[in-house]
Amino acid sequence: MHLGLESLTVLAVLAVMVTPACGVKPTQDEMKTAKQWVTEHFKPAKGTAGQPPFSFVYGGKTSDELLTGWTFSQTRKKLDANRTQTTQTYSDPKTGLELRCVMVQYNDYPTVEWTLYFRNNGSSDSPILENVQPLDCRWTSDKGEFLLHHAIGSPCTQTDYQPLASPLAPKTTKRITAAGGRPTNSDLSYFNLEMSGKGVIIVVGWPGQWASSWVRDEGNSLRVIAGQELTHFSLRPGEEVRTPMIVLQFWQGGDWIRAQNIWRRWMIAHNLPRPGGKLPPPQFVASSSRQYAEMINANEENQKMFINRYLEEGIKLDYWWMDAGWYVNQTGWPNVGTWEVDTKRFPNGLRAVSDYAHSKGMKIVTWFEPERVTGGTWLSDTHPEWILGGTLLDLGNNDAWTWLTNHIDKMITEQGIDLYRQDFNMDPLGFWRGHDTPDRQGITEIGHVTGFLAFWDELRKRHPNVLIDTCASGGRRNDLETLRRAVPLWRTDFAYDCIGTQCHTYGISFWIPYSGTGTVGCQNAPYYGEGKTPVEPYAFLSNAAPSLGTGLDMRIKDLDYAMFRRLVGWFRQYVGPNFYGDYYPLTLYSADSKDWVAWQFDRPEQGEGMIEAFRRNDSTDESRQFKLRGLEPKSDYTVTDVTADRSWKAKGSELLDAGLLISIPEKPGVALIAYSKAK
Repeated sequence: MHLGLESLTVLAVLAVMVTPACGVKPTQDEMKTAKQWVTEHFKPAKGTAGQPPFSFVYGGKTSDELLTGWTFSQTRKKLDANRTQTTQTYSDPKTGLELRCVMVQYNDYPTVEWTLYFRNNGSSDSPILENVQPLDCRWTSDKGEFLLHHAIGSPCTQTDYQPLASPLAPKTTKRITAAGGRPTNSDLSYFNLEMSGKGVIIVVGWPGQWASSWVRDEGNSLRVIAGQELTHFSLRPGEEVRTPMIVLQFWQGGDWIRAQNIWRRWMIAHNLPRPGGKLPPPQFVASSSRQYAEMINANEENQKMFINRYLEEGIKLDYWWMDAGWYVNQTGWPNVGTWEVDTKRFPNGLRAVSDYAHSKGMKIVTWFEPERVTGGTWLSDTHPEWILGGTLLDLGNNDAWTWLTNHIDKMITEQGIDLYRQDFNMDPLGFWRGHDTPDRQGITEIGHVTGFLAFWDELRKRHPNVLIDTCASGGRRNDLETLRRAVPLWRTDFAYDCIGTQCHTYGISFWIPYSGTGTVGCQNAPYYGEGKTPVEPYAFLSNAAPSLGTGLDMRIKDLDYAMFRRLVGWFRQYVGPNFYGDYYPLTLYSADSKDWVAWQFDRPEQGEGMIEAFRRNDSTDESRQFKLRGLEPKSDYTVTDVTADRSWKAKGSELLDAGLLISIPEKPGVALIAYSKAK
């Protein structure tokens, strides 16, 4: 579970905060280090592979004992200009067990990834395969120092995504895991291991129950083990299973934040979904969920009315969001399991709303939660054999998978859905393990995870222009395998709180370049009918993210729509596009109301960027000076204080060395600063 000291995080950030960096790209030494590591761990030698970075126990014997006696072969193919895939196959001549290690090496980043596949090619059940660890490797530190940068996941607190830094002292073991079967329920499955001025980013891709152990010896060596938490099973003839995906990215130079920006760039270049072949742009979306109990009380008429009201007020939307409750719902929330439109409220289907939105230049987001099933619904009554423990739809069941894939495909097509939103408001681990027999522990989880990923892959194949949103109670399924297929448009259920959302942006930006949250433009999001709360820049910008949703009560005509339009304009012009830039925290991480928090997003290729600085409620400092990063020292920049409506010229060297002085008279208050390099 999450462990770490905030004070160590503070020191780690301070150590690099004053170091300028112009542009962020891997060095030749970093690329060389990655290639050398692959050679040492994957290159065949005399008909066998090198020391592999994984381990398992089979029939009571360790993989170290077994693999030297198994038949080995290797194939290689070029996936594209920047990726080469190597498949190494080990075959047990006695039992017919086959192990495939599918490894991908990147030519534009110091990155390597691999996944293990086990298949029983024999004619009888295999011996027990257990303790499968797709990552089992040692690293050494020249000075014997190891600092692990990691983060809290999204358990719905103010400190969701909090960055942590844990020293790994001699003779200590640190264990970090998922919780309840949702991969980022407690901790993120993303790590940056710093050791004597260099390091390696280590990531576990598995939308299930992963676990990691960081075992330090008495000297300068650290053993890192990671994989599915529980594996102890026999494979049936012809049966195949996979492990979590492991990703390593190597870095040098002593600046772990620079390493995080190389990670961000790799995420954008090779992982972020591209519906229609394009990266998802920053987007502004809206819903009526706050007014109609999600969509329990929504209907065709009031959905069209809300769309019209946004247009009347001159607020352009990219998506109209139809959340939980549009389906047949006889007993109230959640009552999930009948995935048909409630024709009493939507006599013409959701298609009537989506067609109307499309005619007004906006797209449609629609919510589903297919994996959870409640009683009295179509799934529970018609196919109880598909439901684990009466609650979890088993995506490892081929019949259930086929029905779900075809049904959701049909719904997307018939209802005109542009963005498929999948929630997951339950912990599946107990249902998975409760279904396993003693000789099949971990199998149900593997089946569900594999089916889940295949389900989304098939949806994306059938609907290449549709973006998928992963929610899972707000950010609890944000592992890398999931984020290769989807974006988290609701990154946490701890929403609207200004300090909380500032903290969330601060932490999540190290690892996940594209995420979403919500705002109504005022502090702590009171419902407007309960009093006059002003729309303000501080609250709006505190909640800003690459995808920003809003829940204004458009039935009220006397809100400060002029200010809201202005803030949306700032988001579209200055804030949204820069979230794709390199990320630099300018202050320490803090949830204290007495502090400031600030960060910079820099796009060196465009010569543009932004700074957002927040002076919180109880801060006594009216001004702060911040040394920027990523700029060209000899270039001239136009700096614009958007919130104060003034601009000036500054030399890059001045902003890097002396820094940028920001004054915020109000408390709480915000400064949005944009800059652009002179052409």
